[in-house]
Amino acid sequence: MRRDTLTPLQRLSAYQQGEPLDRLPCVPIVGNTAARVLGVKVSAFRGNGRLMADAQVAAYRRFGYDVIRIFTDLYTQAEAMGARVHNPDDETAYLAEPAIHAADEIAKLRPGDPRRDGNLPAHLEAMTRAFETVGAEVPVTGALTGPFTTASFLIGTENLVRLMLRNPAAVHRLCEVACQGALAYADAILETGCAPSLTDAMCSTTVISPRQFQEFGQPYLKRLVDFIHGRGRAVTLHICGKTAPIWEAMADTGADCLSIDNAADLAAAKLRVGARVRLMGNVPPSEIMLQGTPAQIRQAVRTCVRQAADNPKGLIVASGCSLPVETPFANIDAMLDAVREIGWPIDPASLEEP
Repeated sequence: MRRDTLTPLQRLSAYQQGEPLDRLPCVPIVGNTAARVLGVKVSAFRGNGRLMADAQVAAYRRFGYDVIRIFTDLYTQAEAMGARVHNPDDETAYLAEPAIHAADEIAKLRPGDPRRDGNLPAHLEAMTRAFETVGAEVPVTGALTGPFTTASFLIGTENLVRLMLRNPAAVHRLCEVACQGALAYADAILETGCAPSLTDAMCSTTVISPRQFQEFGQPYLKRLVDFIHGRGRAVTLHICGKTAPIWEAMADTGADCLSIDNAADLAAAKLRVGARVRLMGNVPPSEIMLQGTPAQIRQAVRTCVRQAADNPKGLIVASGCSLPVETPFANIDAMLDAVREIGWPIDPASLEEP
């Protein structure tokens, strides 16, 4: 097996410039799995930026992947605006109660202050510490929840769905205040030296229609992308679940890379938007990364590479979404080992079925 000869920053730069490299970039999306690297509970990350940074840096050093993403859950921005989040002892947080329950309460909402409200200051501390520790060798990003998803956490998904049909103007008011909070958080993330990484789970066509995405999701994402580009940084956009009907609209946000969930077809995405954006994905995080064997992980990686390594804008081999907390270390190792075995330039024989 080949050894890594480049740092992640060197590898991604060489890939972008079409220069020689040692292997394809690879990103098992490690979130709270990092707690297991340090042997701590997930709840220990709450309010503890130092521990979050230590865990993510330790996970990067343990596995050798190509992007660090500071992330614990999707609710940090909504919580900073008044939503109540439940933090289990050793599992990922979940929404306990939205901030408001009716459209006439939207006027009460204010964008969260990233340096004061909720758990945002701890995340910023984690980004600062991780960037200072390893930012010279690996990209460090901060997860930024998209405005539409944050809007759903602020008022509740059922209420938001009803409002889209009955009172779309109220939905735009809600998305606007969420977008203002997201812009403030993006600015704070950039100040740490990190880049925002966008995720807008509720924009999935499993949840809303393509038309609704184009009305309530895409315009606000484009504002965020434009803002981040204005600061000279590239942007990755992830939307969970089925996204094929909105791939073009996702690319229209201006995002540089689309992270494709395993519920979508990577080869089809290549044909539809691969000339416009880099693709990232899409090894299944649960049935393969969590429950599979190292041999199955290697096969899943080979499948991704067969499908999209010739994408005009490039491919980052990745999990389709964040890894479950209990993902075996051996399976994460297997993902990195697979891209090292495939190497670069790719030997077609390395992609054949064993």
